[in-house]
Amino acid sequence: MTGDEAGFDKRDPMNMVQLLPVGKVDVALLRDLRAAISRSLHLECEILPFEFDPTPCYHAERQQYHSSEILRRMQALVRPHDWRFLAIADVDLYIPILKYVFGEGQVGGPCAVVSVHRLHQEFYGLDRDDALLSQRLLKESVHELGHTVDLRHCQDYRCVMASSHSVEWIDLRESTLCASCRSQVEARLKTTSVTGTRE
Repeated sequence: MTGDEAGFDKRDPMNMVQLLPVGKVDVALLRDLRAAISRSLHLECEILPFEFDPTPCYHAERQQYHSSEILRRMQALVRPHDWRFLAIADVDLYIPILKYVFGEGQVGGPCAVVSVHRLHQEFYGLDRDDALLSQRLLKESVHELGHTVDLRHCQDYRCVMASSHSVEWIDLRESTLCASCRSQVEARLKTTSVTGTRE
């Protein structure tokens, strides 16, 4: 593996990440993410052929969507043989204790959600940058999937599991696990050998 791989290595063919579009999401962006996840995480990845309606999770008083509620509603889609569902949205997410979040993952659970809403350069009044958007989306996706395999926030700001409260911090991160987080995944996922990392 090369140093730009995120740190997951597929050994079980059932370990598939299923991308769930939340409302209207750019199909090209989803396809790029599917390829990036397959390449970087060494996991099978597919785009589900239906959309998830986030409307019941919208809170008018904040004009945002509650990410934890999205995760709870996603649980109804999970079947016994499913591994991970990663919802991709283009709406503004929040949890009550924060003004906004880029995403949320169930710690040790099967579901995660990421939104590109605040990952676009245009959100900050800057010129569109599709390559940067794809990088940010991959990093956030790996980060939230990391939570689903019991990883917590990392103190190494370069690790993909580092906490990010702004896109500038996302840009500082790499899309790989540090050695410490990699070791934790190796210990927790007995069927997975995590060999890619950032040194």
